[in-house]
Amino acid sequence: MFVVCGEALFDVFAAGHTPTGIALDARIGGSPFNVALGLARLQQPVSFLGGVSRGFLGERLMDSLRAEGIGTGCVQLSDAPTTLSLVGLDAQGVPSYSFYGEGCADRLVTESALDSLPAGTRAIHFGSYAMVVEPVASAQRAIAEREHHHCVIAYDPNVRANVEPDLARWRDTLDWMSARTHLLKVSDEDLERLYPGVPHADLAARWRARGVVAVVVTQGGEGARAYVGTGPGLAIEPVKTTVVDTVGAGDTFQAAMLAALAERDALSPDALRVLPDEFWAEVLGFAARAAAITCGRRGADLPRRAELP
Repeated sequence: MFVVCGEALFDVFAAGHTPTGIALDARIGGSPFNVALGLARLQQPVSFLGGVSRGFLGERLMDSLRAEGIGTGCVQLSDAPTTLSLVGLDAQGVPSYSFYGEGCADRLVTESALDSLPAGTRAIHFGSYAMVVEPVASAQRAIAEREHHHCVIAYDPNVRANVEPDLARWRDTLDWMSARTHLLKVSDEDLERLYPGVPHADLAARWRARGVVAVVVTQGGEGARAYVGTGPGLAIEPVKTTVVDTVGAGDTFQAAMLAALAERDALSPDALRVLPDEFWAEVLGFAARAAAITCGRRGADLPRRAELP
C-alpha cells in the first residue's frame, strides 16, 4: 500500500476569450494528487492523505479519488475552500503557476493524520508546497519522522516559490527530509533555483551521505540522471514525443518509478540499498516512458498500465 501526502486542488487553464471575459477550464490537480492518480492508474494500491473542502469543488475532488480507486480513509475534510492554481503555458508548453490558497483546506491538515495511516503501508510519498506551509507541514514531518525506519519515504520538493517565496524554507525542509528519505526525486530547475551553480553530483553526494539511497534529477527534454551505487551517475535518455504541455510530467515520473519498484518487489529500505545499476536503469526507463505519454496530452492526464508494455 502506498500513501501519498499533500495537496489536491484545481488547475485552471485559460480556454479562450468570451464576449464578456475569459473562459476557464478547471482540472483536478496538485502534485501529490497527481502522484496518487499515477499510482492508481498503474494498478498500485494507494491512499491519499490530505485536506479536502466540503464545498462543491472538494466534492468533485472526492468523487475523482473514488472513481480512480484511490483510498480516502486518510482525507481530512474541512469547511475551508479549495485551492485554485491558475496555469499559464509558454510556447513550449512549459507551465507557470499562480496559487490562490491562503487558508484553504489542503493547508489545514493536523497531526491527527498519523492515526489514519492504513495497515500495510509500505511507502509514503511527500512533495510540493504542503511540506513548507503550516500546519500541514508539521503534520507531514511528524509522519516522516515516525515512519521512515520501516517504510520507504519518497520526496519531491517541487518548489512553488509563489506559494512560499522564502527559498531558505525549501532548503531547510529538503535538508531535514534528506535524513529521512530513501528516494529523492528533484528537477534540475528546482536545483538551480535552490542551489544556483552547485554541481548536481555534489548535492547528491551530500544527501546520500545523510541517508538517501537514490537521488534522481529530472532534466526535462534531456532525460534524467540517477545517483545510485558508487558511480558518477546513471544517465536516463529522454523519450521522444510531441509535447502538448509538461504539466504532471514530473509527477508521472515519480509515480511510475515507485510502481516499477513495487512490481519488482524492491519496495523496502533494505532492498533499495542493494539494487544494481542495471535494475535502476530499467526502473527509470519505465518512468521516462510514462512521463513522455503525459507530455503528449493536455494537463496531468497520467497513463494507465496497459499503455506501458
